[in-house]
Amino acid sequence: MDKNNALDAFAALSQSTRLDVFRLLIKAGDDGMLAGDISDTLGVRQNTMSTNLSILARAGLIRNERQGRSIRYFADMDGMRGLLAFLMEECCGGQPELCQPVINEIACAC
Repeated sequence: MDKNNALDAFAALSQSTRLDVFRLLIKAGDDGMLAGDISDTLGVRQNTMSTNLSILARAGLIRNERQGRSIRYFADMDGMRGLLAFLMEECCGGQPELCQPVINEIACAC
């Protein structure tokens, strides 16, 4: 991930509803969630949610899959890993063992 992609991701996450959506989709895991269910869960109008989902998708943080007439959304784990890798790219001044506790904390044991 380059600096511009990271800035897009941070901009997308800097809005409260979008951050809530991203966290909700991470929690949903491989099952993802339908767009309407995301709106209902967070109490956000569907047209507003559609805009927020588009912004997160353009930032590479979520992905979608059409299922008939519905769209299911998922956290894009590759996008999240890319953002975390960008943040930790030059971690710990050449002493990667110092970063291991952080890596252990964010590693998914799924």
